[in-house]
Amino acid sequence: MKNNFCVIMGGGIGSRFWPFSRESYPKQFLDFFGTGRSLLQQTVDRFAKIIPLENILIVTNEKYAELVKEQLPLLHESQILLEPQRRNTAPCIAYAAYRIKACNPDANIVVAPSDHLILKENEFLEAIAKGLDFVRNNDALLTLGIKPSRPETGYGYIQSSEAIRNDFCKVKTFTEKPNSDLAKVFMESGEFFWNSGIFLWNVKTILSAVEKFLPEISARFNLGADKFNTPEEQEFINLHFPYCPNISVDYGIMEKAGNVFMQCVDFGWADLGTWGSLFDIAAKDDNNNAALKTRTLLYESENNIISLGNSSRLAVIQGLKDYIVAENGNVLLICRKDDEQRIKQFMADAQLKYNEEFM
Repeated sequence: MKNNFCVIMGGGIGSRFWPFSRESYPKQFLDFFGTGRSLLQQTVDRFAKIIPLENILIVTNEKYAELVKEQLPLLHESQILLEPQRRNTAPCIAYAAYRIKACNPDANIVVAPSDHLILKENEFLEAIAKGLDFVRNNDALLTLGIKPSRPETGYGYIQSSEAIRNDFCKVKTFTEKPNSDLAKVFMESGEFFWNSGIFLWNVKTILSAVEKFLPEISARFNLGADKFNTPEEQEFINLHFPYCPNISVDYGIMEKAGNVFMQCVDFGWADLGTWGSLFDIAAKDDNNNAALKTRTLLYESENNIISLGNSSRLAVIQGLKDYIVAENGNVLLICRKDDEQRIKQFMADAQLKYNEEFM
């Protein structure tokens, strides 16, 4: 167990959850369901049941350092890896891998976003333990593929290349978010799984892949390989990390490597990336309206999601169907659910017109 590490990626803005998710306080630090624990805290709580707490690392943007410390006081400051700039998941993962190698060159690593919901936690933890055992014994880059429950267009898909044996199989293709017709074909085929964005590997395997497929990253970090896990690490990262390419680990490594495997799982997973994904799992009234920690009076309204940041307010809504109604701080958003992909543009337009006032 001492060789098992967890890297939680928690540096994103979560702009598709605007106006709740803000530049200064993004969604991973929010408690959407009134549990008393943020998405980040729930993620750490979950992994701490099978990974030693001292082996859990949080990678985040430097502007969120104090937020992470405040929400995770049991973590040592050295367990919070700070990125001076956002550079997507590949540099983030490489940074964490170099740090972990400096601590334990035999480490097995699970990498996960900080904003996932897991409904069947025991099944999830069993799958992670099984996956860590797999990468300990195999030179493999492993990703978790979720058995699809609907023809979802908001997720990427992974295609298996052969019959699944013991829940593991080689990956044939990765496909980005499909249209609705293609998503239906994927689901009916039985060969495609949702791409969870959760990865497992041995530290040697992932660093070998970084060197092979993203040499510009390994070349940078190799310049200061002896500085990781020392007081000089942050200064080195601040100098070199901004020069890393802005690229995801899916594009940069997983779609190119020949040793990519998928573990096929089904543990009640949801990527809380959009209001729509939140609506799917939220409790509903008789007219399929979801009110999140919000008092409402609804008339002739159905299939809406309503969330007010001020719990003392009452939302009175008449005649709305299939809408997002979200108010937080100084912003009220009313948007068709089918158009939620435009929220990032709405946020960008607000910034362009009003500077940082509504960010």
